[in-house]
Amino acid sequence: MEPGAKAPKKAGAAGRRGGGGPKKKAVSRSVKAGLQFPVGRIGRYLKLGRYAKRVGSGAPVYLAAVLEYLAAELLELAGNAAKDNKRNRIIPRHLLLAIRNDQELGKLLSGVTIAHGGVLPNINPVLLPKKTAAAKEPKLICVASA
Repeated sequence: MEPGAKAPKKAGAAGRRGGGGPKKKAVSRSVKAGLQFPVGRIGRYLKLGRYAKRVGSGAPVYLAAVLEYLAAELLELAGNAAKDNKRNRIIPRHLLLAIRNDQELGKLLSGVTIAHGGVLPNINPVLLPKKTAAAKEPKLICVASA
C-alpha cells in the first residue's frame, strides 16, 4: 500500500470498531429516562433558544421530567373538575377551575389568562341578603291546655 493512501473500509462496519455485527436499534432518550415528553426536542429547543452557551446532557431530561409532572398534575385536577361537573371532556373552564383552586398551581400561573375559562364562582358577602333578627330567633309554639 502506498504511503498516504487510505485503507478500504470493510462492508457493514459503518465506522464502528470491533467488527461488523448486527446494528442495534436506536433507543430514544425519552425511553431511557422513562418519560413521555420528548427529551431530544426539548434539548434542541434549549440549544436554539440560546439560554446558555452550552447545554449539559442531563438538562433536557430533567426539564422534560418537570414538564411531564406539571402536565400530569394539571390534567388530573382538570379531570376531577370535569367529573364534578358531570362531563367526560376537559374544557378550558375545567383547566381554570383546577388551576385557581390549587394553591401552588395558582401561584405558578397567577399571571396567565385562559381563553374561555371564565372566573371562579364568588359572591361578595356584602351583596348577600341580610338576615333579620326575627329569622334568627326560633319561633316558640304555645300549646294551651284546656
